[in-house]
Amino acid sequence: MSIRDAMRNPICTNCGGPAIIGDMSFEEQHLRIENARLKDELDRVCALAGKFLGRPITGPPLPNSSLELGVGTNGTFGTTMATTTTLPLGHDALPTMVVPSNRPATTLDRSMFLELALAAMDELVKMAQTDEPLWIKNIEGGREMLNHDEYLRTFTPCIGLKPNGFVTEASRETGVVIINSLALVETLMDSNRWAEMFHCMIARTSTTDVISNGMGGTRNGALQLMNAELQILSPLVPVREVSFLRFCKQHAEGVWAVVDVSIDTIKENTTFVTCRRLPSGCVVQDMPNGYSKVIWVEHAEYDESQVHQLYRPLLSSGVGFGAQRWVATLQRQCECLAILMSSTVPTRDHTAITASGRRSMLKLAQRMTDNFCAGVCASTVHKWNKLNAGNVDEDVRVMTRKSIDDPGEPPGIVLSAATSVWLPVSPQRLFDFLRDERLRSEWDILSNGGPMQEMAHIAKGQDHGNCVSLLRASAMNANQSSMLILQETCIDAAGSLVVYAPVDIPAMHVVMNGGDSAYVALLPSGFAIVPDGPGSHGPISNGHVNGNTGGGSSRVGGSLLTVAFQILVNSLPTAKLTVESVETVNNLISCTVQKIKAALQCEMRLSKLGRVGVLSQERTARGESLYGDDQRDKGGGSGIDSGRPFELARRDQKRKSKLKQRRIWCTNPISLSLGI
Repeated sequence: MSIRDAMRNPICTNCGGPAIIGDMSFEEQHLRIENARLKDELDRVCALAGKFLGRPITGPPLPNSSLELGVGTNGTFGTTMATTTTLPLGHDALPTMVVPSNRPATTLDRSMFLELALAAMDELVKMAQTDEPLWIKNIEGGREMLNHDEYLRTFTPCIGLKPNGFVTEASRETGVVIINSLALVETLMDSNRWAEMFHCMIARTSTTDVISNGMGGTRNGALQLMNAELQILSPLVPVREVSFLRFCKQHAEGVWAVVDVSIDTIKENTTFVTCRRLPSGCVVQDMPNGYSKVIWVEHAEYDESQVHQLYRPLLSSGVGFGAQRWVATLQRQCECLAILMSSTVPTRDHTAITASGRRSMLKLAQRMTDNFCAGVCASTVHKWNKLNAGNVDEDVRVMTRKSIDDPGEPPGIVLSAATSVWLPVSPQRLFDFLRDERLRSEWDILSNGGPMQEMAHIAKGQDHGNCVSLLRASAMNANQSSMLILQETCIDAAGSLVVYAPVDIPAMHVVMNGGDSAYVALLPSGFAIVPDGPGSHGPISNGHVNGNTGGGSSRVGGSLLTVAFQILVNSLPTAKLTVESVETVNNLISCTVQKIKAALQCEMRLSKLGRVGVLSQERTARGESLYGDDQRDKGGGSGIDSGRPFELARRDQKRKSKLKQRRIWCTNPISLSLGI
């Protein structure tokens, strides 16, 4: 209406009286219309800022006339309110707005971003504070599940309706963390520190535009645009690329909230997306002992067709990318930082290593783990080329890249192979087996057939599984020198990791004495372990198969194990990849999986589960319960999913016959490829 009024009732800029349209220049008419539009937009932004700050905000003082004009040096008209990169709303109004470098940010963009951020923050806080009926306890595992019907009744979708074919995942987790709210907020609002804190979850991230820096020298009101690549350590789950707003607000003394929300619905020229981040983030409250209570909410919509069947239950249950994983990682990392900052050396640590040597070893181990994650998930950190080779198992992904001018890697052609398998073993038992240097000879060819010795140990947490170790393999004969292996292991409530790499002995001496670890060349290999997700595999059990002695029925659980190797197949970056190199790394990964299965007696377990599955199917066909009518009445299950382990057993038998046909030998060819 203001634009129409300005057009209907023009005012003379000299006397303030009515003006005749015919006496106005075209430029003045255009400026008058633009001025009226900007006034409307300013009122809108002031209203949003008032809601943002919790008190009414007035705009800057405007000229007495409806439009003040000045004559430029070139004789053209220009407004006295020069175009700036900030909104002049006063010192207690909206914080400074910074224009992105790639394109000018319009006032409309800013107001839309702010409106979306405020709506997302409101939704996050309500989802963090509301219990039933919005969140209900899952009978299987006790995790909280989102009541989607209640959610739709309570909230209006702030980024539009769910795209066709997408599925929803939602989770909430509460935990206590060894960090205060201000330090955590600073970490979350700094993309580099955020990626370092969650380096196994975030493949890559960047801040593309800082819309607001915050107020009064704090992060209160900080608003920025970010891109991120989120990952699960498996070649069967694609990396999630998301563009989102991150908004930080202080709600009370010592109470902060940080929320993320995708901007795909309001962003121009948006490409096809496979994941949308609904309002997600955390509410942080300081505790008297210097710790913080964190309530984390994760809510996303994604294209499930891109995910392998093996990992769909893990993602749909909210475990894969869910709140539990963020909180567990945060707790583990903060505990590690607290130990490293402490002047007291843990009793398990190798006392001969100096403080600077510990820092150098930990820095090297983190680089090793980061490179391992980048090789598993094929993120854009490295330029991987995927190979479609006919002589590679269908669930094994093989990629290659050139290593040039990187002092932290040997030069040449690097080949990466990764696969994920389901094992009928608990994640804890699998992790303990793989990290134990005394049992390493049962699966690792680098062990030379004997136990390894731990030469150095640096604790990274209260759990003995969170550490960095330096292992030494015994020489097979007098003419062969012993070899060192750097290994990092970590475990939390969401999963575990075992990463290792052969390292040069003289270089490690330099590192242990506090020298620069950037010049230690290594190529990592290792394992990632996660629970298989609720109800993903196995028959309904009465407790005897999976060791549960309770009276009720439960589903047989297991682990999802990812195995990955990076191998230098040629020291010349210009060399061409050979078929023999691809077969060698495929044989290595297949042989390692088979050795792990044999050591943990997985074939025997699968055989038992297969017999239970056949019995279940026969009784189901007769209308009977696997454990009797009383168990069926109690929800013991009908055995519909019970054939899955039997299918896995048959599939493993097929793979075994394949391996025999290929005559896999886990000895000299692989050792030669590794340069041993």
